[in-house]
Amino acid sequence: MSIRRLPAHLVNRIAAGEVVERPASALKELVENSLDAGSTRVAVTLSAGGTQRIEVADDGCGMDAGDMALALERHCTSKLPDEAIENVTTLGFRGEALPSIASVARVTIESRPAGRDGWCRAVDNGEVVRDGPAATPPGTRIVVEDLFARVPARRKFLRSARSEYAACLDAVRRLAMARPDIAFSLEHDGRRVLTVPAGQDRPARVAMLTDKALAENAVPIDWVREELVLGGVAGIPTFNRGIADHQYLFVNGRPVRDRLLMGAIRGAYAEMMPRDRHAVVALFLDVPAHQVDVNVHPAKTEVRFRDPAMVRGLIVSGLRRALDEAGHRSVQRPAESALAMWRPEPVAPAPAAAWPAGPTETPVLERRSLFEPRPHFNAPPPLARAEPAWAPPPQTAAHPLGVARGQVAKTYIVAESEDGLVLVDQHAAHERLVLERMRAALAGGRVASQALLLPEVVELDEPACDRLEARGAELAEFGLELERFGPAAMLVRATPALLGQSDPRGLVADLADELAAYDEALSLRERLDHVASTMACHGSVRAGRILSVAEMNALLREMEATPHSGQCNHGRPTWVKLAHGDIEKLFGRK
Repeated sequence: MSIRRLPAHLVNRIAAGEVVERPASALKELVENSLDAGSTRVAVTLSAGGTQRIEVADDGCGMDAGDMALALERHCTSKLPDEAIENVTTLGFRGEALPSIASVARVTIESRPAGRDGWCRAVDNGEVVRDGPAATPPGTRIVVEDLFARVPARRKFLRSARSEYAACLDAVRRLAMARPDIAFSLEHDGRRVLTVPAGQDRPARVAMLTDKALAENAVPIDWVREELVLGGVAGIPTFNRGIADHQYLFVNGRPVRDRLLMGAIRGAYAEMMPRDRHAVVALFLDVPAHQVDVNVHPAKTEVRFRDPAMVRGLIVSGLRRALDEAGHRSVQRPAESALAMWRPEPVAPAPAAAWPAGPTETPVLERRSLFEPRPHFNAPPPLARAEPAWAPPPQTAAHPLGVARGQVAKTYIVAESEDGLVLVDQHAAHERLVLERMRAALAGGRVASQALLLPEVVELDEPACDRLEARGAELAEFGLELERFGPAAMLVRATPALLGQSDPRGLVADLADELAAYDEALSLRERLDHVASTMACHGSVRAGRILSVAEMNALLREMEATPHSGQCNHGRPTWVKLAHGDIEKLFGRK
């Protein structure tokens, strides 16, 4: 079989399979061209999720007739003035988008540079059907209709109009997030669904495009290491989602989906979030052009770094430092289902005969108290605990988490703050405090250990003992001294002093399980965090322990001074607040 040269229209269709996967792919390429053209306003209009019609209009530099003809030819671009592709600074640079789209759809381009005449060129699945002057405002307007109409093999793989619209909306959001200096609008089937003004700061633009509550539940990021700069916003750990659809990553202003960066985000939030939840972040990474390769894939959503370890370390360090500054913050949005439980039970009116009237009415002081237990109630009344007040109670205004007033179910601390009622999970809160103490001690060298009077033998299976023995040096840094005691047992000689009277047997068994699950998949630092978290869980105040008021207040004060104390080591909130307004709603005052 002889080798032949493929015709131009078939080459363009093959390229379209790489560049134009779905309507969102075509929309992304068109909006990127508008941004590269120096626009200050980009308007997008869609029909049927982009499968019927995509329109992108901008006020950029525009094209004349000659430029328009070249733009529809493969590998023709104005974005590479020389052959130094490694120094590209624009979003587009390959010269494949427009000819690829025009080979599988009907494309109409109207454009006019400022101070010159306008021009229009229409292409129907690779064939020019119109080419002539047009009356149009400065800028460019591109209309794409019936995408893949003549390529049924590709058309049938498109999803529903609703799914394609969601992908288009996500593409516009990411590009709008990257350029807060540009105004964006999006209409779908005649309905305006997105409008963002120009000139916003980055946190405001991110919050507007993701979740308005992010503005109150996020911390700014500003971190520099050598030539790398990391900026953006990161949601506090308790402000999370069930899927990772609100993680936005940008490299040199280019929206990307990179496994290295996603893994760095997971590493930064480790031990601060449940494993089935995902952080809400928008990270903007600026890297010198010679340290990143953007020419990895025709879709330009993947990048490759010259020093990936340094990039990952920058993201983890930057995120953790920003989250450290969040202190004891936690998302305060009581669930509707939880508030619905606070309902007054209906009180049935008493029979008329039970209330004597007239002159025979019993004096008030002689009536039975409404709060006395009824004769048919055999259960004893609830007991409360009172303590002598050796000193006047502290003022609530001086403490963000308030002043302890009592304990419920031997598990939850009830505190009164200046603006509401605070409930604290004592075990979850103390677990985080112990973890942060261990991290601080480890940063200073190693965690102090406490030798056991009688070493304890813990029997495990042989693979578990092998894992613990291999990590003996790392565990010793945390104050846990282990020694192999036969093929299927470990000897515990010392435990971390911070844990107090802990259970060595349960601690060692849990550590063996943690190492089995994460030993190979995580870096050394992440493994150490898992070890510290497991130890902290064993050394914290347990639910069911009665605390004195002084102990409760001491826990609250330490929470206020400890980073990440708003969530436990597993990502659950350690405290919630019921504001005065919420309490008034519960009692019908509002």
